[in-house]
Amino acid sequence: MLPVTTYKLEELAAAAGVAPRTVRYYVQRGLLPAPEFRGKDTSYGREHLARLRAIKVLQQAHLPLEEIQARLAGAGVDEIERIARTAAAAPPRAAAPCPGLGDAAAGPAPGAGAPRGERWERVELADGVELHVRTDAPERSRRIALDIESRYATLAPKGSR
Repeated sequence: MLPVTTYKLEELAAAAGVAPRTVRYYVQRGLLPAPEFRGKDTSYGREHLARLRAIKVLQQAHLPLEEIQARLAGAGVDEIERIARTAAAAPPRAAAPCPGLGDAAAGPAPGAGAPRGERWERVELADGVELHVRTDAPERSRRIALDIESRYATLAPKGSR
């Protein structure tokens, strides 16, 4: 039988690399189950840590919190840990912004078929291979993009970011 590890709020936050405030927010939003109460203290466990790590991985893949919550809703602890380990095997790459457009990368240049103001996210899969996803793409399309990224991200050489 596996030993049961419990964490206080600050310990859990440190282990997951988030602020304690973030943990409380995720509990409030329903992304994390409520902690167990033991006297005056709250107690967090393996599932809480796995969920926090998986949330980070999925956020780095540019998924909104609503989609992350839906993905993790029916998953068991083992599946959630598998999602969290995806980051350890192949650290997610941030979408590279194009100059002058803030946080979102641009799609094709205006006049080349893209409506002005349309925003795109760019994910580099490997040297010379990019995946472009429109920021307002339907969830089904975003899931396809995430699937492609998770399948091919491990092929990217370490220097290609």
